[in-house]
Amino acid sequence: MAKKRARRRSSPARRFERGDHVTWNSEAGRVSGTIIRVVTSDIEFKGYRVHASPDQPQYAIKSDTTDHIAMHKGSALTKT
Repeated sequence: MAKKRARRRSSPARRFERGDHVTWNSEAGRVSGTIIRVVTSDIEFKGYRVHASPDQPQYAIKSDTTDHIAMHKGSALTKT
């Protein structure tokens, strides 16, 4: 008898706004920063194509400790 695969339900997208303080996991450990831009359409960012839409935005975040700007999906972020 074949096993049924459990359907994975996607949780509602986490929504953030410009100015929100968030944390995320990086190769160097946990990082925190402030959202400086909400991206709702595809763009080029640091030589990469970032796919975003109004339903699944991406967020440009400036690190608290450096001038580095990172781009992340809402699912990778935690509001602090």
